[in-house]
Amino acid sequence: MREFDYVIVGAGAAGCVLAHRLSATPGVTVALLEAGGSDKHPFIQMPKGLAKVMADPKRTWQYRADPEAATAYQPEIWARGRLLGGSSSVNGMMYVRGQPADFDELARVSSDDWSWRHIGAAYRALEAHELGEGETRGGNGALRLTLADRRTPLTEAMIAAGSAMGLARKEDVNDPDNAVCVGYASRTIWRGRRQSASTAFLDPVLHRANLQVIADATVDRIRFEGKRAVELEVLSGSERMVLRARKEIILAAGAMASPGILQRSGVGAAAQLAQLGIQVVHDSPEVGRNLREHRGIIQQWRLKVPMSDNSEYAGLPLLRNMLRYYTARTGAMASAAYEVGMWLKSDRSVPRPDIQFLVAPFSFDYSTQRTALEKQPGMSIVGYPLRPTSSGEIHIRSKNPHELPELKPNYRVTSEDRALMIRTVQLAREFAGQAPLRAFIEAETFPGLACASDDAIIEAYDKFGTCGYHAVGSCRMGSDAASVVDPELRVRGVEALRVVDTSIFPQIPSGNTNAPTMAMAWRAADLIMREAAR
Repeated sequence: MREFDYVIVGAGAAGCVLAHRLSATPGVTVALLEAGGSDKHPFIQMPKGLAKVMADPKRTWQYRADPEAATAYQPEIWARGRLLGGSSSVNGMMYVRGQPADFDELARVSSDDWSWRHIGAAYRALEAHELGEGETRGGNGALRLTLADRRTPLTEAMIAAGSAMGLARKEDVNDPDNAVCVGYASRTIWRGRRQSASTAFLDPVLHRANLQVIADATVDRIRFEGKRAVELEVLSGSERMVLRARKEIILAAGAMASPGILQRSGVGAAAQLAQLGIQVVHDSPEVGRNLREHRGIIQQWRLKVPMSDNSEYAGLPLLRNMLRYYTARTGAMASAAYEVGMWLKSDRSVPRPDIQFLVAPFSFDYSTQRTALEKQPGMSIVGYPLRPTSSGEIHIRSKNPHELPELKPNYRVTSEDRALMIRTVQLAREFAGQAPLRAFIEAETFPGLACASDDAIIEAYDKFGTCGYHAVGSCRMGSDAASVVDPELRVRGVEALRVVDTSIFPQIPSGNTNAPTMAMAWRAADLIMREAAR
């Protein structure tokens, strides 16, 4: 049996940050476990390789959502990274901090430890932005960030159209002011390479003697002595090993996996665990509940002029772009999923943006299930309400750690969510109709202007919508006794066990979740070290 002070489960955005910070103290031993393998593959490092990586079952968990009315009873896959770096090694590389109000609201339901004052400081500490250090932006951290750099008359028209709608154009769209804005997207890309959490936070510290990274290690369950978490049973191939934690076990496996580890270990709804023959350590009914996810729709327009990227990813242009990438690390293959970001209010009366658009100079061929781009020039927007009020569930089906859980999205069950989904489509059409962009557009091609009524828009979401890959909430943090973890991320009802990943957010921070997860983990390390110092 091997012993460490801290054993961290999951080498994704949160786990890599935690390993980076906790192992910085000499004499404190840290083990970081990852169910997948290496992230050193050319398609992972190359930003535009993301489509191939996301579809690779060797490098992703392919969670299958239960069909429901909101998905037109079709199957839907929620993919997550299964490799070092976790989902930060397979995502679209959008770096969206969320709004300061997100964290101040989190503080109101937990503690001041999670207010923007602390989270803003965490962002400044971890960032190395190409714009340099500023009052609210980091310039010397481990995570290198850049702005979208493939700027054309079309992308400039996109930003001008946002300005025409009253959105402030920002050089850095992450400036923290809770305001509507438009600008070139911030990206986790540096010199043409993906900056995953493992690249930024883990690779530079692998030399530390007090840090051990154990890949291809699937956690079966946590062992308790009384109420204290002391050991992990881990599967690696056909072998089973046990790791002991002298101080704490920290789950950083994400909103999809951390609930399952807790449930297999006896922490969850007692009745459900009993049905599976699992001995109850602590009855915690909210484990696996309160799951929140973005439900997006991709709207598309045909362009009058050949300014889109549709032709860049097929045939000779693709070969040319691949050659350019491998010789200079620039060009189409060095860009992230989207070029332009927009944060809008559904109505002037709402206090802060509640809808996000990510805008791209390309359009998908829906006849290929969006696996290829259209041959004609086009542009697209993926849009979604930022803070959904509908919640789903995720629960284990058995004791088998290799069996994927039951996933119920439960999209759009509230009237608030349905109204915002409809408004998202309407605002995208207003955006496309602005003079700076209208000159480039021939017609809306998807879902098409025939999709006009509220019912037709919801039907389009159901048939053609997409999950945002931004799930949170399944191990909710709060100051109330029903929450799964307390304001210091300690699992209620047991000892020496924390959860540090997206599952602790009661609501999705306003945007993509990679950046908030890293900032949350940075702050969590402060709290863990503060407690150790006591």
